[in-house]
This record gives sequence, structure tokens and C-alpha cells, in this order.
Amino acid sequence: MYIEQAYKGKREIWMFIVTTLLVSGIFIINFIAYLFMSKEDMERSYEAMKSIPGNMSLIINLLPFLILLGLLFVFVKFIHGRSILSLTTARKQIDWKRVAFSFVLITSITLITFGLSYYNDASQIMWNFNATKFAILVIISVLLFPFQIGLEEYLFRGYLMQHIGVLLKNRWMPLVITSLLFGIAHSANPEVAEIGPLIMVFYIGTGLLLGIMTLMDNGLELALGFHLGNNILAATLITSEWSSLQTDSLFKYTSEQVVNVPTEVIAPIVIVYPIILFIMAKTYGWSNWKTKLFGPVAPPKNDFID
Repeated sequence: MYIEQAYKGKREIWMFIVTTLLVSGIFIINFIAYLFMSKEDMERSYEAMKSIPGNMSLIINLLPFLILLGLLFVFVKFIHGRSILSLTTARKQIDWKRVAFSFVLITSITLITFGLSYYNDASQIMWNFNATKFAILVIISVLLFPFQIGLEEYLFRGYLMQHIGVLLKNRWMPLVITSLLFGIAHSANPEVAEIGPLIMVFYIGTGLLLGIMTLMDNGLELALGFHLGNNILAATLITSEWSSLQTDSLFKYTSEQVVNVPTEVIAPIVIVYPIILFIMAKTYGWSNWKTKLFGPVAPPKNDFID
């Protein structure tokens, strides 16, 4: 199974600590800043970010992920002595069709729900299209978002889930811990300041969804496709003054705050996400949920190092 792939490499605790601290540094710094910065300082920081042109701001935000993902791969390959394949999936090769399926699924659902919302009430949504800026945005998104979502998936659902699972000898605790850490990693986003702590339910719930995908499917492929489709549409479809991504998207919210916060935050968790899991379970024939989500983690009989 997926978590047991960590047994294919070296697992000294110092390797885990050093790799985690160095690769997750950007999240740690953001969280510390969030804890110690005053509300006024945070608002000034957000306003400074808004003053940067949208496409340039996106590049600045995404480039560090390219470097950190490369650093994670270097540590896994040369410190842990493992293949990147073992960090990605328990299959013999990466299943790109799964990545594509998940990408198409989430983009289709997002476009349909946005279309219904726009049809029902477009009073607070304006057309924001600028051909040149949007074309550049699409290019940036296609080139750089794979590194951003790649780092988050390979770090949280990959490296941390596997090594915490091996340390604690079970599956449910790494699922819960990595989902909480995923939420904390997004705690400095402007949406948290605007919407309040309730938005953390959405981030943690999304982490649980991606973690369940990974454990049930024995690989990161579905999580990678989902996360990529979600983030690309978040950047290119619609933006707002209070979102973490200030982009030259197709549409823009004109409201100064989120309307109907409980619905916007809770509905995806309790309605959309179970539907997505149901579709994936039927498509890929998932079974034995109890063992895959709550079962023990034990070394394979022939424990070896690649």
C-alpha cells in the first residue's frame, strides 16, 4: 500500500526532521507571521500585495514552490535513498490517466456550479476579461501551478503522510495530522482574515478529501489532478479583493466580503466532496475502506532499501 512505500528507503528520524523543516519553511514562516503580526500589519501586507500587478504577483507567489519541490525530491532521492515513484504511488508507474480524470472532474464540477450561481444571481459578479493579461495568466498558471500543487501534495499527502504513518504504525493519524497541517499552512491567507476561523473548516476538510483519495487509491495521482484543476480555476475563473490570488481572471466579485459564509464554506465539505469520493470510488472500484483508512502500518516481509 501507499504508506508502506516509505519502507523502501532510509528512515532515520533526523532525516525526517531536517527534510520537513527545510522544505516546509515557507509554510512555517507564514504561520509564525500570522501568529505574531498585528491585524493592522496584516492588512498593510495584504494591501502591498494588491499593489503588485496581478500576473507579476502570481509569479512571485508561485516561484518558491518550484525550488522547494526540487529540494524535497533531492532529499528523498539522495538522503532517504528512495525513488520519486515510491513517493508518488504504489503502482509500477505513475498513472497519468488518473491525474487527467481528477483534473477534468473538479474543473467540470466547478464550472457547472459557477455557471448555476452566475445564472441565479450575477449582481455581485462582473466581467473582468482582458485578452492580453488573461493569456499571460493562463501561461503562468499552466507553467507554475504544477510546482505549487506538486509541493503541497508531495509534502503533505506524500512525504509527511508516509513517514508519520511509518512512525505511528497506523493510517488514520497521519490522515488527520496532515489535514490539520494543511489547514494551518493556509492560515495566513487573506481569506482567513476576511471570513474568519470558519474558513479553516474548508481547508482542513479539503486536506481530508485529498488524503482519503490518496489512501484509498494507493497514490497521489487523483489528489494531484484535483488540486491542479482547483487552483488553476481559482486563478483564472474568478477573483476578489479578499482572495489570496489577485489575478486578471475572467470574472471578479464586486462585493467587499464573502456573501453567505456558512454556505460557501460548509456546502463543498458536506455535499460536493462526498459526491466526488463516490464518483471516484465507483470509477476505480475502491473497497476495504476500513483497512485502507484505519488499518495498521507494518513493514513488508521483505523489508529492503532501493
